[in-house]
Amino acid sequence: MADQIVIRGLKADCIIGLADWERMVRQTVSLDLWLDCQVALAAQHDALVEGALNTRSLSKRLQAFIAESELQLIETLAERLAALILREFPVQRVRLQLAKPGALRGAESVAVRITRPRQAPVKGQDLR
Repeated sequence: MADQIVIRGLKADCIIGLADWERMVRQTVSLDLWLDCQVALAAQHDALVEGALNTRSLSKRLQAFIAESELQLIETLAERLAALILREFPVQRVRLQLAKPGALRGAESVAVRITRPRQAPVKGQDLR
């Protein structure tokens, strides 16, 4: 699929980190997304029709999920975000980069980047 929607710099505050002090304060993380999806469907109708990706709904859902999370590792949060996107939105593949500014002394941020495809259902698998 050649179509892609890109969202850069989506920010949300959450509890994230291993250190004791990190478990007591909310920190801002930044999310960049590259989403393989059908752009032509919405473009053809010039509207958000069923089956088209609604970036507003996606970003609100991700920000709420991040805000509610209290994980230790950005790697875990990245995996859970990718799984959520593929489960709840019409996306065939997601590439995301999740950055934690100020996580490492002397560095602007530490980030993890992952790519996850939608898995084809196993024959006979109940998708509910």
